[in-house]
Amino acid sequence: MAIAEVTVIPIGTGTTSLSSYVADMQNILERQRGISYQLTSMSTIIEGPLNEVFTAIAALHEAPFLSGAQRVSTSVKIDDRRDKPDASSVQKLQSVQDKLISLHNRPN
Repeated sequence: MAIAEVTVIPIGTGTTSLSSYVADMQNILERQRGISYQLTSMSTIIEGPLNEVFTAIAALHEAPFLSGAQRVSTSVKIDDRRDKPDASSVQKLQSVQDKLISLHNRPN
């Protein structure tokens, strides 16, 4: 399963507020098949088979153009782990939490 962090920035929109573009992109993600996603304050995390993740990223990149943007900058980071077919963001975070608990429970 692939995990992607995607940031889409419409350029030259005439305002510094991008929340309407973000809302449009979240609506587009709701219609994508085969993925799960999570909006964060700085990006969107998308999980699923790599081909479905790429399809979702392409749809996100296209969304601001459909809303009138003339230029769009999209940044993508992908973690594609193939040794564990069900690796997810939740599992990655849980692994770190487990290690933190172990560290805090060690005697000084």
